[in-house]
Amino acid sequence: MTSTHIDVGVIDFGALGAWMDAQGLPGGDISGAVPVLGGTQNVMVRFERGGTPYILRRPPLHARQKSNEVLRREARVLAVLRDTPVPAPRLVAAQTADEPVFYLMEPVDGFNPSTGLPEPHAADPAIRHRMGLEAAAALAELGRVDPAALPGFGRPDGFLERQVPRWLKELDSYGRLDGYPGPDIPHLAETAEWLERHRPATFTPGVMHGDYHFANLMFAHDGPRVAAIVDWEMCTIGDPLLDLGWLLATWPSNNDHVPGLPQPGELVAYYTALSERDLSAIDWYAVLACFKLGIVLEGSHARACAGQAPRDIGDLLHATTLALFARAQEFMGGLLDRP
Repeated sequence: MTSTHIDVGVIDFGALGAWMDAQGLPGGDISGAVPVLGGTQNVMVRFERGGTPYILRRPPLHARQKSNEVLRREARVLAVLRDTPVPAPRLVAAQTADEPVFYLMEPVDGFNPSTGLPEPHAADPAIRHRMGLEAAAALAELGRVDPAALPGFGRPDGFLERQVPRWLKELDSYGRLDGYPGPDIPHLAETAEWLERHRPATFTPGVMHGDYHFANLMFAHDGPRVAAIVDWEMCTIGDPLLDLGWLLATWPSNNDHVPGLPQPGELVAYYTALSERDLSAIDWYAVLACFKLGIVLEGSHARACAGQAPRDIGDLLHATTLALFARAQEFMGGLLDRP
């Protein structure tokens, strides 16, 4: 084994090999173990065994309170998606009965656009434009998955009604942090009131990714196709249109990394053409995404004010919160109006 000189010491490769044998996977020595870098606090390691490459995903050595449960949910949803056209990492096998929970998946043959563009993407504006449309198409595919395949996975009843009170309560909780002066967020109350006043009366439950944005997508090396939607930590059963709202709320506005992406209205039109869902209230979902994400990021600002996080990062995220609430105003004013 080649794991002794790299930072993968949280993994017992002997026990992992025995477990893989019990799953009927190819045998042999585990070799080439290297960490997979990413924005998650979970551990991901790539290795090979029996000529087959794998990615192992497990909690960190000092697991967060919900780390194991999060991975149980991830493994469960990836098992369901394995037999669908949804581009997602392909689950190989999972150990969910004991802790630490872990699972194996096939490596994704793709790249993340937030780290730069390869060829032919860098040189071809048509490919870059199509990448944005493919992001909407992959999300529409996820919205077609039958939530009945994941019984008890979320709480779709009352999902929309819970959103604004839930996140206002979260924002209020930051007041317990010493040094946090309270939320200085223009249009906060106005946005909350608008959301409550315009909330859709009904929706069709479906599988949600929960954090659907461009940096959580990997694209094929040879074209604009989405190779995989990654980071399923927030997946649940809810209203899939909130995923589309999240994509719109976080859509790169300056296109530094991927110039020439479609405009938000184009994404909505493309999704609409591929989905049977009613998108007449898509503005509402985009505003809710700005509202929710802005409040989540304000939590880091509050912790920074209390000395629990770097102040420069807290200030940056507060600025992002303000930008999100400003974007919510644009959505409320008809940013997504389209022919």
